[in-house]
Amino acid sequence: MSGTYLGMPAFPRAAAQSTKDTQLRRNLRHATHTIRAKRAAAVAELDDWQQLRAAGKAIKDRTLRHLDSHLLQLEAAVIAAGGTVHWATDAAEANRIVTALVRATGETSVVKVKSMATQEIGLNDALAEAGISAYETDLAELIVQLGDDLPSHLLVPAIHRNRGEIRDIFRKRMGQWGRAAPDNLSDRPADLAEAARLHLREKFLKAKVGISGANFMIAETGTLVVLESEGNGRMCLTLPETLISVVGIEKVLPCWQDLEVFLQLLPRSSTAERMNPYTTTWTGTTDSDGPRDFHLVLLDNGRSDTLADEVGRQALRCIRCSACLNVCPVYERAGGHAYGSAYPGPIGAILTPQMRGISSELDASLPYASSLCGACYEVCPVAIDIPEVLVHLRERVVEGGEITERGRKTIIEPAKGHAAERAAVRVASWTFRHPRALRAGQRLAARTRAVHPTRLPGPGRAWSDSRDLPEVPAESFRDWWQRTHGGRGGR
Repeated sequence: MSGTYLGMPAFPRAAAQSTKDTQLRRNLRHATHTIRAKRAAAVAELDDWQQLRAAGKAIKDRTLRHLDSHLLQLEAAVIAAGGTVHWATDAAEANRIVTALVRATGETSVVKVKSMATQEIGLNDALAEAGISAYETDLAELIVQLGDDLPSHLLVPAIHRNRGEIRDIFRKRMGQWGRAAPDNLSDRPADLAEAARLHLREKFLKAKVGISGANFMIAETGTLVVLESEGNGRMCLTLPETLISVVGIEKVLPCWQDLEVFLQLLPRSSTAERMNPYTTTWTGTTDSDGPRDFHLVLLDNGRSDTLADEVGRQALRCIRCSACLNVCPVYERAGGHAYGSAYPGPIGAILTPQMRGISSELDASLPYASSLCGACYEVCPVAIDIPEVLVHLRERVVEGGEITERGRKTIIEPAKGHAAERAAVRVASWTFRHPRALRAGQRLAARTRAVHPTRLPGPGRAWSDSRDLPEVPAESFRDWWQRTHGGRGGR
């Protein structure tokens, strides 16, 4: 996945640092609570929301089952419409393809639509190494880029910044990238937006090459679809002479009728809008409108491996709405950077380890970046059972099994103390299968409850450092039932 996040520490260490930042926590709390309240109100307007949710899930699952045939249909339709299709196995190959395409135009700069896929592969860094400047045109992405920062949210990449911080970034850095911000720039949202508009307009009018992602691809016509709220994306998609779109292979939909469902689900789940403000579609090229050259780079980068996992593949339903981030108590306190990936929050905790192959300490820590409260599943517009996948990935980490990662085997060593944990589980499993032993254990625990420790010894110490041991009742349920009901209805 992304090269920009390489070398970041495991989630527990990163979160331990970020949670100490009181300003960050205030920024995140205000933003996430505001967004999720608006989303809840927008969703409540639809009586058939649960039916729409089920339809979105069904469409995605059906498409993933036949992904190969839909991708081939998409390729044929794009070529028939005058476009060119490139297949990229991983991030390195995608970056090489895009870099070569830009170099072929003779240009040394590009404008970009907000794109999670290009963040995932670290495209901006790859272009910079080739001497090509990539200018982000989404307002939040512009803030992140000017601040020499990393995105921390799927929908609002600069969610960790407040208005004062954004004003200071614009004043200090905007002139180094193009048109400078006014000297007397205030932190009023309207003034900040106007400064960005004037700065970006200069970029749009000069750009010869545009780079985008896509929210959806329609296989039957070869059409790509981008949903955005500012109109900057439409400028990137229509003004340049060459357009290069980097899109994950899971974004394909079979037909236009399927798109209708997601045009209802996505705006309400992401921006809490009834209808998306700017929905741009493009199909190949024409002589009189839009770019003269169109290239589609279809990105795998671990998606095929994820598809092979019967439990984990549901993560590929994701439509990048960010609803799960806005309700997650862990994300709200730790922030997006702690996840060490272009995909933060609950969806990142299941998507990143699968796509990267759980091949590092960071990846192995992400399935534990959750309290398993289930709020993420409740708000997901395509019903991804994120807690189920988190538990599934935890099993893979604990078992220390062999995990195939793009054709090679990666051995994940069990973390310290996992052998003791497995032994405890085996003992518990045996006990639950033998009722007499279970009853004897319960009675012994009840009679010795006065001398029970408050913390576990040995390998269990780490567990009880952050948890209270449950208090053992004076009488087990079985004994209580026997005493009060004389054994009637029980065993």
